[in-house]
Amino acid sequence: MNKNLYIKTYGCQMNVYDSLKMENLLKPHGFNITSNEKCADLIILNTCHIREKASEKVYSELGRIKEKTAGKKVVTVVAGCTAQAEGEEIFRRAENVDIVVGPQSYHNLPILIQKVKEKQKWVIDLDFDEVKKFDQIQIPDHPHVSSFLTIQEGCDKFCHFCCVPYTRGKEYSRNISEVYRETIALVAKGVKEITLLGQNVSAYCGRDNNDNLRGLGWLIKKMAKIEGLERLRYITSHPKDMTEEEIFNVHQQEKKLMPFLHLPVQSGSDRILKMMNRQHSRDFYFKIIDKFREYKSDIAFSSDFIVGYPGETDADFNDTIDLVQKVEYARCFSFKYSPRPGTPASVIGKQVPEEVKSERLEILQNILREQQLKFNKKFEGQSLEVLFEKSGKYTNQYVGKSPYLQSVVVKSNVNLIGKIKNVTVTESGLASLNGELMEGNS
Repeated sequence: MNKNLYIKTYGCQMNVYDSLKMENLLKPHGFNITSNEKCADLIILNTCHIREKASEKVYSELGRIKEKTAGKKVVTVVAGCTAQAEGEEIFRRAENVDIVVGPQSYHNLPILIQKVKEKQKWVIDLDFDEVKKFDQIQIPDHPHVSSFLTIQEGCDKFCHFCCVPYTRGKEYSRNISEVYRETIALVAKGVKEITLLGQNVSAYCGRDNNDNLRGLGWLIKKMAKIEGLERLRYITSHPKDMTEEEIFNVHQQEKKLMPFLHLPVQSGSDRILKMMNRQHSRDFYFKIIDKFREYKSDIAFSSDFIVGYPGETDADFNDTIDLVQKVEYARCFSFKYSPRPGTPASVIGKQVPEEVKSERLEILQNILREQQLKFNKKFEGQSLEVLFEKSGKYTNQYVGKSPYLQSVVVKSNVNLIGKIKNVTVTESGLASLNGELMEGNS
């Protein structure tokens, strides 16, 4: 009998990718995807553990689900990083949860669901076998124009604020042949753009058919040769790993690799970077930025920032502002520090008061918004190649992505989805660009 599956995803692109894989894994077992949790027979919350609020949102959601599904036979699953980090504690705090499954174990979901059907209570799987998980990967029947593809998981950097090494495990890179086959399958089904994913994708080191270890730059060159694949991106990188000449060369030489790089720095203070165990200095970060710009003059950058890390002084925060003003970002993500249980930073005594964090975050975000708007405005009157992914809110409206990940909106009487078109930017805002198709495009 067909049943309905509802998945809610929290957090990063890796979780988005994992949720799609869970959908494809469960479809052959009789589950249809629904966007209405009231109709669901199976509810999966694919969780994030990076910030405290993300975890607490999950428990709030579980309480709401309990009320909505009272009297119904619904199997409730907590998956992802919160599941891995908190394990059986989830059952104690939310008795309506049936299954807790970590991010490396979701391939076992059909077995875990069967155990629940056999009246086993509180089923848990927090294994760390990445190979088995990737063996179970299913390609969706109708993927989007742009798709994520995980090539690397886990992290060995052990930044003191981060729970990823504890929830995703040690660094693991998929073999090149596996990545290549999945790419071919996605392109055959209409995918035009692929974003290579990893908690630390710049540490990718996969084996080719001759058992040689190859890095990210080599992999990108190989994938770029696939006919029908128009665009490549990768995320997220660690500055310490961005030193191989091959990665600079591929940005310079490969037109399919988009000129946009997310390179998190977290802080502009050498003192705080050392406390964070980031394993690089602000000067090292500047040198990496400068070298990319030397090889690829039109490259743009985004980054992540943590404000209010334990012990952060006004001088440390001013160093962060100074770094931001010197780099000039196209877009950024910034957050107040949130202690994660089990991480070294969570036990530092010098926690920054909440009101100071909020004040600093507002100052930083105002500057970052100004930079993003300035970056977008410089394209007014210029032409951009846009890959169109979906229809807009209005009739004959289409939305696509520029090479710099900007959302671009145009009008057209012709269906543009899946096509790359030259667009003249007529108006820019913080969140998106408006444009007109250039002559000959329609």
